[in-house]
Amino acid sequence: MAVAIADVALLTDHRYTASTAAADDWYLDNILSDDRLLQAALEARGISSLRVDWADPHIDWSQFRLAVFRTTWDYFDRWAEFSSWLQAVKSQTKLCNDYATVRWNTDKHYLADLQTRGVNTVPSHFVERGSRVTLLELLSTTGWENAVIKPCVSGAARHTYRVNQHNAGTINPIMQELLTAESLILQPFQQHILDHGEETLMVFNGRYSHAVRKVAKPGDFRVQDDHGGKAFSYQPTAEQIELAERAMSVCDRLPVYGRVDMIRDNAGELAIMELELIEPELWLRFHPPAAVPFAAAIVEQLEA
Repeated sequence: MAVAIADVALLTDHRYTASTAAADDWYLDNILSDDRLLQAALEARGISSLRVDWADPHIDWSQFRLAVFRTTWDYFDRWAEFSSWLQAVKSQTKLCNDYATVRWNTDKHYLADLQTRGVNTVPSHFVERGSRVTLLELLSTTGWENAVIKPCVSGAARHTYRVNQHNAGTINPIMQELLTAESLILQPFQQHILDHGEETLMVFNGRYSHAVRKVAKPGDFRVQDDHGGKAFSYQPTAEQIELAERAMSVCDRLPVYGRVDMIRDNAGELAIMELELIEPELWLRFHPPAAVPFAAAIVEQLEA
C-alpha cells in the first residue's frame, strides 16, 4: 500500500521509521527530536511532511513534491541498492539536495575538488580500487607517520582506522580486502581532533545557522556518537563562518542545506574535514530556532 500524499518526504532508513522512541533509545529520540522541529517549521509555512524509509518498495515517490535526505544512514552499507534507487527516483520527484550534489558528495574525491577551488582541506591521498600497494608503502610515500584510512564512500566511521608503522601490518589485510571493491582515502592524523575535537557548522542556502563541537571519548579519535563521541553547542569564529560559507559557495550548485566539519590542521590552518550534503545530522535540538531557516530553504527549493 502506498503512503499518504504529503508535500515533502523526509527520508530516513528502516531502523528509524518509528514515530516514538523507547525510554532508553536516546539515538532514535535524537533523530525524532530534530525531525519534529523541522516538521513543525514546515507546517507553520503550510507544508505537509512525512518521514519515510528511502528503500520502502511500496512508496510511489511521485506522490511527493520533494524528497529531503535526513537520516538515510544505511546508504553506504547498501551502496549499489542506494545508487540504483537514486537514479530511479530523480525522475519521480524533486530531490533535496539535488541529484548531482548528492552523487558528488557521496564520494570523498570531492575533497580534491574543494582544494582545487581554493578551499583548504585536510591533505588527502586517494588509493583507487584495485590498487596493488601496501599500507607501509603508502605511509612511506606520503611521509605521514600517523594517518587515518577509510573508504571514499562511508559514514559513521565505517572501516576508519588510525594507522602508523606499528599497526600497518595488522590493518593492511583489511585495506587489501576493501580495495577489491572500493577506493580509499588516506589522510594525515590531525592532532586537533584529540586536543579540541571537531567544529561543525550548519549552513542553509549558503548562510551560516549554528554550530556544535564534537569530541571523541577518552582513548578514541572518532567523534561520532556511534562510537561514544559527544557534541556541544559552539560559537564559531568569523574565520570559521567564512570558511563554511565559502565551501558551500564553490559547489557546482549551492546546497539547500548542509554541514561543514572543520579543524585547525597540523599546520595551524583552518581546514575542511568533511562537507556533509547527503544526510547530515544538524543538531536542531541544540538550536531549535534553526529549524525555521532550514524549513525556509526547503520551501524555496519546493517552489523553485
